Amino acid sequence: MKKIFAANWKMFKNRQQCAETASELLALVREHDHNAAHQGHECHDAQCSCHQNVQREVIVFPQFMGLHAVAMVFGGADDFSVGAQNMYPAAEGAFTGEISPAMLHDARATWVLVGHSERRHLLGEQDDFVAKKTAFALEQGFKVMLCIGETLAEREAGQLEQVLTRQLDTALKNVPATCDEKTIAFAYEPVWAIGTGRVATLEEIKEVHALVRKLLVQRFPNFGAETPILYGGSVKPDNAGAIILLDNVDGLLVGGASLVAESFSRIIFA
Repeated sequence: MKKIFAANWKMFKNRQQCAETASELLALVREHDHNAAHQGHECHDAQCSCHQNVQREVIVFPQFMGLHAVAMVFGGADDFSVGAQNMYPAAEGAFTGEISPAMLHDARATWVLVGHSERRHLLGEQDDFVAKKTAFALEQGFKVMLCIGETLAEREAGQLEQVLTRQLDTALKNVPATCDEKTIAFAYEPVWAIGTGRVATLEEIKEVHALVRKLLVQRFPNFGAETPILYGGSVKPDNAGAIILLDNVDGLLVGGASLVAESFSRIIFA
């Protein structure tokens, strides 16, 4: 299974800054791939294997105005994708301030981030609304990264499994069990570890990802064992390497540390 490294740029960067950071990130990753493949030998072949068949996918979720700019930089590279931080579950209509799937397709987005804790807890998105967005995004041809996670109060009250089960069951209630495993990924992000500098311990991450895997296998018997599960929550270059090696951790969803290309590239190759 490919490892997924996702950058959530949240409400940062204008269009030019999005393009510049994406360009720098692409260059850093390509340089690393080249050096790893050729060990210092020169290569001038654009079709060389050092640019192909890599076992990872990099996804950048910029603000809406930066989507097309980032997509143009990545230019359809197989290992780089662009995603939207949100999408309204309707084709069009009187939904002031929202964005439609057609608009996102026009901007060349291929992923949609759904259920992020900031939208749940700061903007009041409830489980049922998350479910509508999940099913609609899949219907509209997007890949979905569905975020789940508990608050500190819920964890301390012993409600971790209850919360994650509820979030998954509700969000997936309109998603057929026969859907393509390549179209959906999950990101476990403990709310208490997002942007706080506090990160879950390796044992905590391992335990929760095993729980999420069990719940996904129950929901998707055919491919739940292969569905990507990412960890998100104060991921940095100095802890990424240990986290990505844990069982059932198939990638990382990175916030603040992804805003600088050099920092995020060190996470990718930690």
